[in-house]
Amino acid sequence: MPAGLMIPARNMPSMIGSNGNISGFGSSSGLTLGQPNLMEAGHLHPLDMAPNTSESDIARIRDDDFDSATKSGSDNPEGGSGDDQDPRPKKKRYHRHTQHQIQEMEAFFKECPHPDDKQRKELSRELGLEPLQVKFWFQNKRTQMKTQHERHENTQLRNENEKLRADNMRYREALGSASCPNCGGPTAIGEMSFDEHHLRLENARLREEIDRISAIAAKYVGKPVGNYPLLSSPVPSRSPLDLGVGSFGGQPGMAGEIYGGGDLLRSISGPNEADKPLIIEIAVAAMEELIRMAQMGEPLWMTSLDGNTTVFNEDEYIRTFPRVAPKPSNHFKCEASRESAVVIMNHINLVEILMDVNQWSTVFSGIVSRAMTLDVLSTGVAGNYNGALQVMTAEFQVPSPLVPTRESYYVRYCKQHVDGTWAVVDVSLDTLRPNPAPRSCQRRPSGCLIQEMPNGYSKVTWVEHVDVDERGVHNLYKQLVNSGNAFGAKRWVATLDRQCERLASALASNIPTGDVGVITNQEGRKSMLKLAERMVISFCAGVSASTTHTWTTLSGTGADDVRVMTRKSVDDPGRPPGIVLSAATSFWLPVPPKRVFEFLRDENSRNEWDILSNGGIVQEMAHIANGRDTGNCVSLLRVNSANSSQSNMLILQESCTDQTASFVIYAPVDIVAMNVVLNGSDPDYVALLPSGFAILPDGGGMGDSGSGGSLLTVAFQILVDSVPTAKLSLGSVATVNNLIACTVERIKAALSCDTT
Repeated sequence: MPAGLMIPARNMPSMIGSNGNISGFGSSSGLTLGQPNLMEAGHLHPLDMAPNTSESDIARIRDDDFDSATKSGSDNPEGGSGDDQDPRPKKKRYHRHTQHQIQEMEAFFKECPHPDDKQRKELSRELGLEPLQVKFWFQNKRTQMKTQHERHENTQLRNENEKLRADNMRYREALGSASCPNCGGPTAIGEMSFDEHHLRLENARLREEIDRISAIAAKYVGKPVGNYPLLSSPVPSRSPLDLGVGSFGGQPGMAGEIYGGGDLLRSISGPNEADKPLIIEIAVAAMEELIRMAQMGEPLWMTSLDGNTTVFNEDEYIRTFPRVAPKPSNHFKCEASRESAVVIMNHINLVEILMDVNQWSTVFSGIVSRAMTLDVLSTGVAGNYNGALQVMTAEFQVPSPLVPTRESYYVRYCKQHVDGTWAVVDVSLDTLRPNPAPRSCQRRPSGCLIQEMPNGYSKVTWVEHVDVDERGVHNLYKQLVNSGNAFGAKRWVATLDRQCERLASALASNIPTGDVGVITNQEGRKSMLKLAERMVISFCAGVSASTTHTWTTLSGTGADDVRVMTRKSVDDPGRPPGIVLSAATSFWLPVPPKRVFEFLRDENSRNEWDILSNGGIVQEMAHIANGRDTGNCVSLLRVNSANSSQSNMLILQESCTDQTASFVIYAPVDIVAMNVVLNGSDPDYVALLPSGFAILPDGGGMGDSGSGGSLLTVAFQILVDSVPTAKLSLGSVATVNNLIACTVERIKAALSCDTT
């Protein structure tokens, strides 16, 4: 049928109105379905539709065609052949469907709008209709429903269009009456400033970048990244102080510049433009691997015999991830671990900390000695870090000069998954620029999954997976490093849990006022915590065997070597000007870490090891609790000298402990400066030279269980000359060497008495 008409069924009075219109359609435009198979059989004739053909004529013609199409040999009373019959089709009487037939087909349509041949035959037999009549009725009904739906959508779109037109007119009127905030004159509509033009170009470039990432992601996950409205930048970089503590560490995008680390970091260039597509592919594949590593159980992760630890199955890993690259050399060994914990921090704040290099290196200052963002390939979409890609370099440490730091050049990728879980993954990029001598550490996909929990908590699942050359580790620390507690997931999670408690304590407003020495002034608490945080970062960055440090061995028997280094402090308001000498030594104690920590942090036992207190009585003046463990706190101590002619001295001390590491770090502070800090003023200009202790389990057992010994690092920072250009004297070196050696002997003597 060239006219494209649908052939109606007979006996359909309810579908045809008195004016010839088909009920529910309103016009003949909805009649679009033809039946070419009937034309090929020779039953139907082309209809030359005149432009003025009425809808009632159409209905009549279609009904006549239907009668002729359904005519069979049994309808011929003479029983002759087609050649003996009149070539013109006989006009049949118009038949209407009964109300019962319509109701039955309506009910069937609700259950099955597309009946098959068997269902149509069954329905036609029950209703006394031809199968073709049933077929065409269902076709008409489907077309009717489609047209009604389209009419409803058109009405909705028309209403929305009118609303947008009204909004547009309102905005035009507002722009017409706008005035310049500087001169008060009318604004120039239609002119584009240079800055706006630059932003538009940048926006277009970023959209192309998102499209590229989406196309690459589609190859791995089977679907593209959604199109989100792109903002000019993600959440602005903030200090962790906004969550409860302060920040420290140089320029934006860089952390840990103490002892000259910044110069070496700057010497590492960002990726080439040609490498960026490959970096994106590596990051997307790493994200997929991290998710599987975090969620898989046996046989990839096996439970140890004691049931307390999870052991990584390297052979199963190679079978599960066949695209795994080989180790850089035979000297490299696999080190993998996984740990989970629920921490007291909102999941969005956690993501922000992980994606801001300053906040990240501050929170994990005991593990990250220095870090820098080399390039930002994507800032993320929808105003957050979803889809953010950063090329970074970092150095990971154990607080001891006997364990070399682990340098890594990697990409960090952040993504929010469909179930609301956030994931942040790191993976090394050393394969892009192979060096003759590979780095001592290459990160396979490592990172964490963050799930939102009620009441502002988050569940964190951390995976740490590296290939590392451990030949430079001192024998004293090999058992600890091999156990995975030095650099593994357990240490990352324990540090994060403790730092989240520290941040929460800084935000606490219901401080009990009954305890003596508790600082209740909110601004004073904040300033004191910020000063203590800078002290801890300075201590940790100055005690590890970083590639930026040049340690010189002074004396010792091998395991008890004292190592020193010097640096010049010039124009640094946070440190006194002059030559600073740092001295450190590490040794083993047959005492559990918990006992060593309690002894060193207790002000009542301080005179047993602190030579500089000159036998004076140490008294705690004020403190700020930092978590559930009473050992986690910041204290302000006063030394009442036995010699009344000497002025009293104040000591700022922070003690912190978790299952994997403990610290007692302190620094002498000026009384006037501390009064300013306690009043809530900026503590950045208070000069500090921290000293203290880092306490680690020896690998034979964890400190909380009371088993195993301790690895203790003692470190001092002393100003030996207030003139930065002066030369270091041998007498100063000898004095510091004697000081640290005497302190070690006193600690050994005091703790050995406790164990006898």
